[in-house]
Amino acid sequence: MDAINNFLLLLDSYLGSAVFFPYVLLGTGVFFTIYLGFPQIRYFGQALRIVTGKYSKKDAPGDTSHFQALTTALSGTVGTGNIGGVALALFIGGPAALFWMWMTAFFGMTTKFVEVTLSHKYRVKTEEGTMAGGPMYFMERKLGMKWLAVTFAIATVVCSFGSGNMPQSNNIAAGIHDTFHIPHWVTGAVLSALLFLVIVGGIKRIAQVAEKIVPTMAFLYVGGALYVIVMNAENIIPSFVAIFSDLFNGSAAVGGFLGASVALAWQKGVARGLFSNEAGQGSAAIAHSSARGNEPASEGMVSLLEPFIDTIIICTLTGLVILSTGVWNQKHENTFTRTDMTFINGEYSDTNPAHVAILGQYLGANPASSGITVFNGELQVDNGKIVGGDYTLLNSRSVAEDYQVLITNQAGERTPYSGPLKISNGNIDNTGAGHEMLLIHGKSLVHSVPLTIKAFSAELGIYGEYIVAIGLMLFAFTTAIAWSYYGDRAIIYLVGQKGVLPYRILYVLGFMSASMIDTTVVWNLAYVTVAFMTLPNLFGILMLHKDMKQTVKDYWTHFKATGAD
Repeated sequence: MDAINNFLLLLDSYLGSAVFFPYVLLGTGVFFTIYLGFPQIRYFGQALRIVTGKYSKKDAPGDTSHFQALTTALSGTVGTGNIGGVALALFIGGPAALFWMWMTAFFGMTTKFVEVTLSHKYRVKTEEGTMAGGPMYFMERKLGMKWLAVTFAIATVVCSFGSGNMPQSNNIAAGIHDTFHIPHWVTGAVLSALLFLVIVGGIKRIAQVAEKIVPTMAFLYVGGALYVIVMNAENIIPSFVAIFSDLFNGSAAVGGFLGASVALAWQKGVARGLFSNEAGQGSAAIAHSSARGNEPASEGMVSLLEPFIDTIIICTLTGLVILSTGVWNQKHENTFTRTDMTFINGEYSDTNPAHVAILGQYLGANPASSGITVFNGELQVDNGKIVGGDYTLLNSRSVAEDYQVLITNQAGERTPYSGPLKISNGNIDNTGAGHEMLLIHGKSLVHSVPLTIKAFSAELGIYGEYIVAIGLMLFAFTTAIAWSYYGDRAIIYLVGQKGVLPYRILYVLGFMSASMIDTTVVWNLAYVTVAFMTLPNLFGILMLHKDMKQTVKDYWTHFKATGAD
């Protein structure tokens, strides 16, 4: 797992976490916002009217209504990114990361408008009579770039596992286990069976499920979040102050949080914003291509609502819950995952300002400048406590406290370990006798879903855990459903209808297996695959900017003449 995680981090450093990526993503949104005259503002009211079906014609070509297409696409975007992704962005980049998520959403509204309009315009009818659309179709049919279309379609299939499938299953299983103590594999098995029953019915069944679950889950989660925020009303203004003040100064070390630079907040906020609303990725365009309508721009306008609902509303509520309760910089008891912890040489304390500065450098963009090196050697453990040794244990970007080394027996019971602890390259070396059964439990910062659970539980107690767990299950499960559709449309493009059933079977098996895989590895896989889709899609829509502008003009001409979409 360590080797896989390191490889994924290396890939991500050249893609989603590369210096150029946020500029390309936001730059495309800024360009189209100016080029099309701020459509996310000018067409917002029209989008609301269209999604209610005010201008629809039942005999228009397509498989779903505008509302069903919106809820299907929302079910693909409103997922673990809204619960765990926001928490991860704040955990790494500090409060300012939320601001960059907002910017990604605002300009992403225009980007989504463009990609959906073009995908709807160049959609095709499949052998079974349903609609198939997405960036791969305008890449081939308009740009004449079959190679680019194939690249995007392959990336979509891979991303359906790395973004829409595995992180969702993993986070559902973790949340259900933490709240209800149900084994990961049981959750994975039950939900995998339900997933198969839904996706085998195709887009019509998926849309029917989505239009019922999405409003329900949004009401539940938003209601709980608003309650927590109101109960911490005195911290709302300080939270906003931290978001904006940290934009220019970076986030200072506070509590267990060791600080974050301006660059880190920008990078992580944009990347997590993309993972949340998928604007620029081209995925939601596949769902919107199924909508009934004659004018592509009308469905593009409906898609404007997605980043607004997904990020500006739901992600903001999650962020304010975490910031207003103050749990983001507090240490909590947790079991350390090996990919989150590192033994380093030397003894450091997060109460010593000089140590904090050095540790902040080590956790920043250039660890080598800190002078800190990872620990290699053997430590002695007596009844769970490490005895002696010139080292510090970092977990989840914080100095770990009150930790014990435990060993798990065949019955799954944990008991304090005594004996040698072999450390290689900063982590427990599995070549040591019985070391694969060792784990460390203690206090540190937490991230992703556990951090959001801590925030909700701060005011709602056990009911907060229930809200997050149930919300997570519904959010993530519907995301997996939507992404199965994206993947099977890509499979149809690549190999035809015959590939759909094998793909669906593999998709369900991947969902099952991911419920038992390390969280950090799964998230890193997600970030890599997202970038593989985004870059070809952004290139394609930029190439078609004139086509897009003409399509919008044609829409308004048609609308003024007929009053229909």
